[in-house]
Order: sequence, then C-alpha cells, then structure tokens
Amino acid sequence: MGPISLYSGRHMKYCASPWNYSRRPTREVAVGDPARGGVVIGGGHPVVRQSMLTCDTMDTAACVQQTLDLVAVGCQIVRITAPTVKDAANLENVVAELHRRGCFVPIVADIHFKPDAAMEAVKWVEKIRVNPGNYADKKKFNVKEYTDAEYDAELQRVEESFVPLVLELKRLKRALRIGTNHGSLSDRIMNRFGDSPLGMVESALEFARICRKHDFHDFVFSMKSSNPKVMIECYRLLAARLSELGPDWNYQLHLGVTEAGEGEDGRIKSAIGIGSLLCDGIGDTIRVSLTEDSPNEIAVCNELLAQIPLLANTRARLGELPLPWDPFVYKRRESAESDLGDGVRGGGEQTVRVIVTRGTFDAVAPRIPAKSDVRPEGVYEDLNILELDPTQPIAPGTIPCATQWVTVKDGVALPTIAAFRLLAVRLKELGSANPILLKDCLSFEPVPLSPSVALLRAAVNLGSLLADGVGDAVLVRGESGGGLSLKLAYNILQAAGCRSFKTDYVACPSCGRTLFNLQTVTARIKARTDHLKGVKIAIMGCIVNGPGEMADADFGYVGGAPNKINLYVGKTPVKFNIPEGEAVDRLVDLIREHGKWVDADPANRTAELVA
Repeated sequence: MGPISLYSGRHMKYCASPWNYSRRPTREVAVGDPARGGVVIGGGHPVVRQSMLTCDTMDTAACVQQTLDLVAVGCQIVRITAPTVKDAANLENVVAELHRRGCFVPIVADIHFKPDAAMEAVKWVEKIRVNPGNYADKKKFNVKEYTDAEYDAELQRVEESFVPLVLELKRLKRALRIGTNHGSLSDRIMNRFGDSPLGMVESALEFARICRKHDFHDFVFSMKSSNPKVMIECYRLLAARLSELGPDWNYQLHLGVTEAGEGEDGRIKSAIGIGSLLCDGIGDTIRVSLTEDSPNEIAVCNELLAQIPLLANTRARLGELPLPWDPFVYKRRESAESDLGDGVRGGGEQTVRVIVTRGTFDAVAPRIPAKSDVRPEGVYEDLNILELDPTQPIAPGTIPCATQWVTVKDGVALPTIAAFRLLAVRLKELGSANPILLKDCLSFEPVPLSPSVALLRAAVNLGSLLADGVGDAVLVRGESGGGLSLKLAYNILQAAGCRSFKTDYVACPSCGRTLFNLQTVTARIKARTDHLKGVKIAIMGCIVNGPGEMADADFGYVGGAPNKINLYVGKTPVKFNIPEGEAVDRLVDLIREHGKWVDADPANRTAELVA
C-alpha cells in the first residue's frame, strides 16, 4: 500500500494555522537538571540551541575544551558520538571533568549501530539519540519482500533490543531523541514505505510506540534530510500524524537540515528548512549542521531565531483559508507561461527565473561574461508587473490577461510568507493562473541589513514559498550589494531544488567518527569540481552517514578507514581503500568515467566577477 492511500495529506493539519503564527503546543521534557545547567525542551519554553563535537570521543581534553567553547557562545545541549562501548565508557571521564570545571551543560550520546554502546552511555549522559534506521534494525540496502509475519518478527526483534534502553532511560530520568534520517531507513521500512517522508515518520513512530508501551514519554523526534524540501515535508507529516493520534502525542520536535555543508550554501539550506517550520510554529530545539567549527553553528542559530518573530505572521490576523496546495507532497503551482523579454520566458514549465532591480542590473551586467549561468533574467522596473494587495479579494477585471505577471504590493501589512501565500489563494479564488514574482521583502529597514541577516531572511522567505510550490521568479532586494543579491537569488533557488547552476554538495558536519579532516577535504574537492553544473557530490566522514544519508547524490567520497577513502556512485560503492592523498584525483576520474565531467571554463567564473 503506497503513501497516498495510507494518508490523504489534504485533510490533515500540520500546524494550528499556516496564516497566523501559533506555536505548536507540546509537553515538556527536561534534559539534565534545569536548576543546574540543564534545559527544558517544549512546553512553550524558548527554542533550545544544540551543536555537536567534532573531536575523537576518546580524547577527553579535546571533548571538554570543545564543549566549553560551545557553551561560551550559547550552546544549550552538546552532542558527542559514541560509536563503540569503549567510546561510551569514556563519556564518564568527559562529564566528570566538565562538572569539575563547573559546566553542567546536558550531554547527548549519539548512538547508531550498537545498543550496547547506548546501554553504557546512558549511565553518564543526560540524553541518548538513536537512529531507528540502524539501531538494532537491518540496513543493507537489500531488496526483499517482507510478508506481514516476517515484518512483525523483525519489529519484535527490534523491540527486544530497544526495551532495555527505554527502561534504563526511565529509571535514570534521562531523555531520548528518536532521530530518523532520509536515506538511512532500515530495509524493512524501505520495503514497505520506500525512502520517503512517510517511511521516516513510520520508522520513528514504531520506536515511540515502544516507549509509550512502557510509560516513557521523555523523548523528542527529529526528521532530517539534506534536501530542505524533503525535510519540510517530513516534519509537516510527522506533526500532522501526531495531531491525528491524539493530544497526548504532543511530543517535541528537533529541527535540522542534515549535511547542509558549509559557507553560504549551508546557511541557506538550514534557513529554508528550519526557518520555514519555525514560522509555522513548529520546532522546539534546533541544530544548524555546518561543515565548519561547531561554534559557527550556534552563531547561525542565534541569528536565525532572532529573525523568526519578524518573518512569521505574529501581527495581522487572517481568517482561516484553504491551502491551495498539498503541504505534504511537493508540487509546483500551475501557472501560465509568459515572456520576460530578451528571449527569456517564465512561468508554466519554465525554470524559476531571477529578476533584479534596475540598480543591480546596471551595477553587475557589464561585468558578467556572455556564457555565465548566473545572470539577470529580467529587470523589475521594465516588466510592467502588476502589484496587488492580497488582504483584499481581487476584483474581476483587475488582471488584464492570463499571462500578466503579478506580485505583492510593497508595504502590505503582512509578513512576506503570509502575503504571498494569500496571493496564491486570491488567484485561485479568481480562477487565475498568472505567474507570480516572489520578493524577499515587502519593506526596507532604515539601515541596510548585515549580509548574514539579509541572507537568512531571504532564504527563509523565498525558500519557504518555493517549498510550498509558489513562485515563478524571485527578486532579492534585502541584500544591498548588487552582485551579492544576484548570487544569493541563484543560491536560494539551488538550495530549494528549483534549478541547478553549479555543483551541489552534501557534506556532513564532522564528529568523532570522522576519518579525515572534513573542512580541508571539502575545500579540496570544491576547488576541483565546483564548476560541474547539475552534479551532486556527497562528502561523508564515515559509513554511518554514507552511503545511506547521501540520499540522491551522484557521487560519494566516504571515509572507510583511517586515511582510506571509498568512492560511491549513488549508493553503490565502486572504489575501496583509496589512500586519502589520491582520493580527490580518483573522484575526478570516476566523474569522468560516468560522463559527468567537463573542463572548467574561465569565462564562466561569475562568482568572482560579480562579488
């Protein structure tokens, strides 16, 4: 039975209102002692910020120092990997030294394949994270048809392995995160539900039912993916399913886009996924996963959380209106195709276009090479775009023709996301399929935004709407730099999966399992491959994240052993135990073998030319 017949998305509600901000009500779970450095997640408490250590778990001094560094910048929960029982046992030393230094931040042990490691770690830390896809379940990427009896027998085996941890968590008053990841589902779940949001939700609910059977409720869910659109669908579906199951299923949600990468791309992906859900009132704790030093993640968390009250509709109250799209299954809104001038067309089946202001065009157009993939595709002031106030119904005859481009009028008393959602409703009420130009903002600050804030705001506003399927072109005006605004628009479209103009990277953020320096290697791979338009490359520190969580990557660079790399095509390993010093060259060779390589064209280095 497929997902559509199991759950009809349109009759389920994933939040109280997609029009008016209201925080999703949840029960509380204490992680550690709140009177002594611990935190409470959920129950209306402020969203909690998390991060993860990148050092070897057996290096006590490094773990302690990295934890102190994170706490110093505002991290409230720190996660440490415990891949073996030996690593888990060393958490006793790490926690003891932190306490000796007066630091009582809650520690989470990250557990994957080994229940025995979880049973050791629970003695020493305040929280355990398990991945249902590989905790006592099978993940071999085998194709097997499970009978109902075989499926139930496997689930019973999982329960027998998981119950001892549940009982110990309850006895010691520890918390749990049930964290499913896209591409990291068990063979049993994959067989029945596919590598889908539905499969992720059902995998997590299986573990939740076991917890509830033993009256244990101090757990949090997460539904992570490196694809923001998939991540948003997963959390929406989970929130809707929990609501459907009843008011006592009001468990907290931990938000994150896994393997988001580094730099601007990592921040944009995280802002789209996390920001969209926070604006709808979903989310109780967040982690921004960057392939950078961990304190950088907290800086982004802080800035992102500061923007949400300004971007969510906390002010104007709108009536409850039917959504003109299915929030659980992505589909781009149907629109008429229309001319944008100079042979460029938008709307319909065309890719989402990039529009700029006249000032930006005059500043950057003379410096853009003729072959560049990053270029203005229309000038706002030249397009005769009809500006509408969606707070009022559109009167018949207001829009002159079906191909007229429309947008929201500046100064409308609504935040951007709510305004454009409402515009889509008004057009549907009118029976109109006019193409829509999205704007990243509808009003301007009295002083220019900092580049980091402009990036996050544009990513949340535009990315949320694009993930809803709304929008045929985008206009970025919050970023004051002409070249920067142009690049930001393209980067948001790439992160949202709307178009591909450069290589896409999926890079894990590093942890104690990592078998090479992720930041150094990622930079080396990007230097060789960042011109490969339409190619997705995954860079994974160990086999826990690869191959499964590489999801839809074309090629994978995965740590197989210390100083040894395995190369993948999709989820299939094809080259093994390559010395790290040779691995980037071998990756390039592999891309060539599969016909995806082109030589870099110096005339297309727009990134430098329009900076």
